Amino acid sequence: MPELVPAAAAGLAPVLAFVLAALATRWLARVPRVLAALVDRPNARSLHAGIIPRTGGLALTAALVAAALLLGSARRLSVEELWIGLAAGVVAVVSLLDDRGELAPGYRLAAHAAAAALLIAAGLQVSRLEWPGWSLVLAPWLAVGFTGLWVVWMINLYNFMDGMDGLAGGMAVFGFGTLAVLGGRADDWEFALLGASVAAAAGGFLLGNFPPARIFLGDLGSTVLGLLAAALSLLGAHRGLFPLWVAGLAFSPFLVDATWTLLRRAGRRERLWQAHRSHHYQRLVLAGWSHRQTVLRAYALMAACAATAIAAPDLSAREQSWLLGGWALIYMLLGWRIGQIERQAGGNRA
Repeated sequence: MPELVPAAAAGLAPVLAFVLAALATRWLARVPRVLAALVDRPNARSLHAGIIPRTGGLALTAALVAAALLLGSARRLSVEELWIGLAAGVVAVVSLLDDRGELAPGYRLAAHAAAAALLIAAGLQVSRLEWPGWSLVLAPWLAVGFTGLWVVWMINLYNFMDGMDGLAGGMAVFGFGTLAVLGGRADDWEFALLGASVAAAAGGFLLGNFPPARIFLGDLGSTVLGLLAAALSLLGAHRGLFPLWVAGLAFSPFLVDATWTLLRRAGRRERLWQAHRSHHYQRLVLAGWSHRQTVLRAYALMAACAATAIAAPDLSAREQSWLLGGWALIYMLLGWRIGQIERQAGGNRA
């Protein structure tokens, strides 16, 4: 794409993303008649009682498209970025159809797999697994399999975790904000602006989604954020800006909760495809915590993860190992504490 505006104008992309997302969110929260079908009605998984529009994904996506166009006008987009945009488009179209009417899980999974295939075709597959102090070169088929699993799981876990006011938007602000800082520290300002634009768009959306929410992301917004979390993590690792595990640490509040919950339900032989309210944030709300109380504590956890992820690349391998071990202990203690809160709430109700 040829340069149409001065390169310095690209720095305004996050500002544009925030303003457009905020304005579009405010307008779409009023449920225009033409979008009346895109509303969220309470079900077995819900924590809300009323009917709320799930058009936030339209505001978020429109803001991201505008930011991407501004960035593309100021410089030539890389091949990887173009493929990421195409993959996001595939996920967005199928998710919008799902928001309008339930699609069979097979169609959604096929779209997610297609998006993963596009990222792999762009050369963003994980060819080497890195961990503090060691690395492992993957065989080509393992690289493809691991990358596909990473992308599909990130898309779906973001969708699973989008069940409470302000939670998914907040994770986007902290997670993509972390990627932006890591890109800037590595002097890759193009990558930094991409991450900052997603974080800014999520911040604009949060103006209408922070408890009490007037609008939800819907599948469109949550799956696009999940796809971008996977894709920018892969892109940053591919460019050598940070190891993939650092991005995983930044998004670990969602990664750990969703994975822990899936394994817990599998261990109980529950039907994994059925709606449930077993995530940690759902359990806290059901135990009597307010949405705001829960999400503010989640933000504190996200901020701590962001700070340590930003610091991690500058640590020695030994210090990185201690850091990850410390976070593993913290998450185990949090799981134990949430169970204790549930038991106390059950005893009080009895």
